[in-house]
Amino acid sequence: MAASREKSDVGEVIRRLSVNKIISYRWRQVYGGMKVEQTKRLKDLEKENARLKRLLADAELVKATLKETTEGNW
Repeated sequence: MAASREKSDVGEVIRRLSVNKIISYRWRQVYGGMKVEQTKRLKDLEKENARLKRLLADAELVKATLKETTEGNW
């Protein structure tokens, strides 16, 4: 009975937040069996990954600019 109660609670929360059912299914696929701490850690890692990707893109841009400058193509 706990499972059916849990589903109704989730359904109620989804309705209250006006979340699309498709989005709720996607969230369940991604975060399904995770504990709160694991979900927070995943979010933190995703943020860090995005930050590092931006840093790498900036570094590659600087590298390309320096290469063009040293080759005299400016």
